[in-house]
Amino acid sequence: MTVRAVDPAIGVIATEAARCGSLAALADVVRQCVACPDLAPLRKSVVVGDFPAPARLLLVGEGPGATEDEVGRPFVGKGGQLLDALLAEAGLDRAHVAVANVVKCRLPGNRTPTPAEARRCTAWLDRQVELSAPTLVVTLGLSALRWAIGPGAPLRDVRGVVREWRGTRLLSTYHPSAALRFGPAGAPMAMLRADLRTASEALS
Repeated sequence: MTVRAVDPAIGVIATEAARCGSLAALADVVRQCVACPDLAPLRKSVVVGDFPAPARLLLVGEGPGATEDEVGRPFVGKGGQLLDALLAEAGLDRAHVAVANVVKCRLPGNRTPTPAEARRCTAWLDRQVELSAPTLVVTLGLSALRWAIGPGAPLRDVRGVVREWRGTRLLSTYHPSAALRFGPAGAPMAMLRADLRTASEALS
């Protein structure tokens, strides 16, 4: 049996995150993080997230792309434009929605974060959830689903259902990039659209 080595960065990050008493203080600390040697030297921005106060809905994606890295905000590229449109269709104003990612630095080539990268960033995101106290968390895509409930659950089997989670509620759905990849007539687009409507209904 292979024993996974303990990553000392995880404990350090968890301690630093726990000491932060506000989202602003947490953001300042997150922007100084250099825990991932394959990500920190290449980034232009640490994309902490958008947390308008008060926001009852928190969307969690995978990680920033090139446009997000350039601008310093999550979901501002093509996927973000689609997300904004689908939120509006569901009666949700992006300006009043909190948005964050599992990892805060751009992933080269838009690859999936490694398990180690996701684990290092987990404490930052967990603390963001604690401090923002959303009524509903919506995970977008498989990386965010794994952060919320762990590996093993197929997205198609758990999406679209609002469940109790960490003292709040959780809804999982597809990432906007999947909706773009499969096109306007594809299943991910239809499911993302339907699930955001479910989120809107859950908040009403």
